[in-house]
Amino acid sequence: MGITVCGIGVITSIGVGIEENLDSLLSQRCGISAVSLLDTALSVPVGEIKYSNAELKNKLGIDIKQTVSRTALLGAIAVREAISKLNLSGKRVGLISSTSVGGMDLSENFYKDYIKDGKRGRLRNIIGHDCASSTEFIASYCGITGFRTTISTACSSAANAVIMGAGMLESGMLDYVIVGGVDSLCAFTINGFNSLMILDSELCRPLDKDRKGLNLGEGAGYIVLTKDTNCKAGICMLSGYANANDAFHQTASSENGEGAYLSMTRALLRAGISSDCINYINLHGTGTMNNDSSEMAAVKRIYADNIPAYSSTKGFTGHTLAAAGGVEAVYSVLSIINGVRFANLRFNDNSDIDIFPIIETQKGLDIKHVMSNSFGFGGNCSSLIFSAL
Repeated sequence: MGITVCGIGVITSIGVGIEENLDSLLSQRCGISAVSLLDTALSVPVGEIKYSNAELKNKLGIDIKQTVSRTALLGAIAVREAISKLNLSGKRVGLISSTSVGGMDLSENFYKDYIKDGKRGRLRNIIGHDCASSTEFIASYCGITGFRTTISTACSSAANAVIMGAGMLESGMLDYVIVGGVDSLCAFTINGFNSLMILDSELCRPLDKDRKGLNLGEGAGYIVLTKDTNCKAGICMLSGYANANDAFHQTASSENGEGAYLSMTRALLRAGISSDCINYINLHGTGTMNNDSSEMAAVKRIYADNIPAYSSTKGFTGHTLAAAGGVEAVYSVLSIINGVRFANLRFNDNSDIDIFPIIETQKGLDIKHVMSNSFGFGGNCSSLIFSAL
């Protein structure tokens, strides 16, 4: 038996839960807007989830006085949904969560006070700073007492969590594994990406020739995997996966997309299908000049002039960093079970691409195989392939 996807959960700027996210995707409703919850001097659009931490705690039934990072809260909401229809009692269940921000939304507040006076600063705000802290909170809240670990490989993190989880299932170490990622917006990431000069001051335009950069976003996306032959909740299969690295630059991808090419071709090999079997590619597609040109170079190396339908969904949610691979794994599953391919918002023209991305959401399709790409700083590239049951 292969690896089955038997649960999905998500929260992003376009909705809380699967139904709201799918409705926004089908309606081509963007979730990127001005910052309203974060204290920052930068005026840039972001994919912000319009619920305060207090409101998120209320959704989870947590005491409003309890100190919990926004990252942990978002992750708990998505994981709770992913396992909501499963009976995991008596099973060996693991959680592999990923994040890059960790609890910075709170530790930044400590720093603001501490820098003014070394005797000031609320110590509780730094308890959850470590990335693993959010994983432990999610596990505790959702009653996951088995194997738990945290991955942080920049923007490929959640996809790598999926890959690690699949490996543990294949080796017989777990019966079920919850995999994905979560990141929240914070001043550190906004300022950091601004220093790299890759933030768009307007709504991002992935793949468009006039693209100017990315919009940051926040969110969480998790899927549940199993090889349990008795599981009756199968949605689709995780048929292929691979990780590679082009070792080209700290923050840029190689011009010929070597890492992306390797991850995609190796994922196809593991899935045991030819490249022309892919019905839809969910690109990493951040909207930066480097990422989009490098990723398309890799796609062209594989497909030449026969590129399958493709798009980037980051025009909806913004780039959710470590969570991106989890969020877009969920979207890939939704593509298969609903027979849809999602629009590449705000694409106008790209003279370097002969076959344009999907401009309007396409419905009523027979989707058998979807490839989802997630690429991170340092050249870390991961590709996942989901297939219909």
